[in-house]
Amino acid sequence: MKLSVPGRVTATAVVATVSLLTGGSIAGAAPAGQPAVAAAPDIPVANVKAHLTQLQSIATANGGNRAHGRTGYKASLDYVKAKLDAAGFTTTTQQFTSSGRTGYNLVADWPGGDTNQVIMSGSHLDSVTAGAGINDNGSGSAAVLETALAVSRAGYHPTKHLRFAWWGAEELGMVGSKYYVNSLSTANRSRISGYLNFDMIGSPNPGYFVYDDDPAIEKTFKAYYAGLGVPTEIETEGDGRSDHAPFKNAGVPVGGLFSGADYVKTAAQAAKWGGTSGLAFDRCYHASCDTAANIDDTALDRNSDAVAYAVWELSR
Repeated sequence: MKLSVPGRVTATAVVATVSLLTGGSIAGAAPAGQPAVAAAPDIPVANVKAHLTQLQSIATANGGNRAHGRTGYKASLDYVKAKLDAAGFTTTTQQFTSSGRTGYNLVADWPGGDTNQVIMSGSHLDSVTAGAGINDNGSGSAAVLETALAVSRAGYHPTKHLRFAWWGAEELGMVGSKYYVNSLSTANRSRISGYLNFDMIGSPNPGYFVYDDDPAIEKTFKAYYAGLGVPTEIETEGDGRSDHAPFKNAGVPVGGLFSGADYVKTAAQAAKWGGTSGLAFDRCYHASCDTAANIDDTALDRNSDAVAYAVWELSR
């Protein structure tokens, strides 16, 4: 999640495979009559954590971070892209410049589905320069990646078209996602039926927060948590501070999940969710201690399953 003060962006960009990235037709449609999978699969938290281990290793090998314009960010993007390419996605890298450094977005389309009805899930892949950014936002990035891989494993062919994205330079003011949204024509923006955002979903002293933007998306996430018997609260800490904001400002229905950053957990919240009152949801927010040790496995597991649940439910 970005700092409250936005960074600056220089609007120079190079776009690869423009027709795909901006919402054009996708090759390899599903066979006629292919049935949709009835229910979302369980997302193995061990798989999600394995991605986090890789992101930690990438940061460690590249100056301790995965920040915009640094080698650790590009290595992170290459890792995610390789997984998606091997799983049968059509991937597109979008390049932009911000603060004098080159940044990248990665967009992955699953073949098939109605491209006039796109369900898009995304997360920012960059960290701050202070650390590896494993909760912020390796957690969301890994969960979105593993959900995409689960789509491939299931051979899922929903009615709507599935698109996944990993954004660059979020920490400078949602630069990558803003560039992507601004690159879309009005018609292609209107083809996105919903954008789901996942920024910090494994906080070590977690809360369970649901965005209260689009009512249908909000209801979907709340239904998942109701099925677990886990109470939720409306997300307010990150309003306007993550990659859903550019989509929302462009009129796209948005929603998402959040497990908390530097706000302090109250006694009432600790009573219903566990954890420690009087401490931040993530005491390592934007700090060097946001490492692979800075994750609550239960929150990561529940939220990763919620990502898949929403993708399946909203794309039928």
